[in-house]
Amino acid sequence: MDLVRILIAILLPPLGVFLQVGIGAQFWINILLTLLGYIPGIVHAVWIIAKR
Repeated sequence: MDLVRILIAILLPPLGVFLQVGIGAQFWINILLTLLGYIPGIVHAVWIIAKR
């Protein structure tokens, strides 16, 4: 299941974080990072998924 979440995180980083932790601080941080640059959003999303 984590592989599917990581693939989703690469395509749509906020969705990957949402599926892992729901709507919370990490979700909003990821949206901000994705808006500032797509790559930081991906890195953050993969980190959140791999951490849990």
